[in-house]
Amino acid sequence: MLFKGAATAVITPFTKEGIDFDNFSLQLDYQLNSGIEALVICGTTGEASTMTEQERFDTISFAVKKVNKKVPLIAGTGCNDTMHSVHLSKDAYKAGADAILVTAPYYNKTSKKGLIEHFKTISSCVPIPLIMYNVPSRVGMNIDPDVMVTLAKCCNIIGVKECNLNQIADIIDTAPEGFTVYSGDDSINLPALSLGAMGVVSVLSNVVPAHVVKMNRLFFENRIEESRKLFYKTKNLTRLLFIETSPIPVKKAMQLMNMDSGMLRLPLVEMEEKSAGMLKDEMVSLGVIK
Repeated sequence: MLFKGAATAVITPFTKEGIDFDNFSLQLDYQLNSGIEALVICGTTGEASTMTEQERFDTISFAVKKVNKKVPLIAGTGCNDTMHSVHLSKDAYKAGADAILVTAPYYNKTSKKGLIEHFKTISSCVPIPLIMYNVPSRVGMNIDPDVMVTLAKCCNIIGVKECNLNQIADIIDTAPEGFTVYSGDDSINLPALSLGAMGVVSVLSNVVPAHVVKMNRLFFENRIEESRKLFYKTKNLTRLLFIETSPIPVKKAMQLMNMDSGMLRLPLVEMEEKSAGMLKDEMVSLGVIK
């Protein structure tokens, strides 16, 4: 198991010139000081699809040096071109990532056989472990449990960031020992834990990392009711962080906290005023901001 508990899918602060590494450093400090168990760099929340290969490499390298093995660092290297994902994965390994996070190929959707070959090819190109990312709403297809089981038995594929709550029980029931399921969506974090997931890859924890860390730790300490209360406390904030395409709302939330989250890159644009007002009100209500 690479980690147990809460990992943050970290945003990337952009300027017109590129990556704002000063503010990125501050965000990593915020995460580490809050007790986060792992970090995901250059994922969907990090707007990796709009980053150049050099920007990805530089961002992962910077994070590796900054984190300095305090927690596992997972690099997003998935895309719809298997061989491009191989190239990105090799770069992530060279940059020092502890693992890679890879989606199913989007747009040019494939078959189950194609999925197996896609993940096998990427997994075999680097010696570090691979975590699959199953997010049907983003890629347009689901990775079925039998595909995951097949891959877990023959590749260095150690787990899945799973957004499809309906199949978590089947994955855990059939996967070989050592294959780990993480919730891939804050809104299903607690239900996923109750089914046997070992944590979450969280967007919410960009904003309130200590809260997400505590909620997961309490669950594993069998303090279920306390964990449940924390889950419900931020349920509406979680909803608002996805009221527009992520990471638009989470970047706005961080700005409201006086954390410079940088520009959004097209095709993403600034949050609608009405939505931003609702987000701000909820953050004030929770005491996250004044």
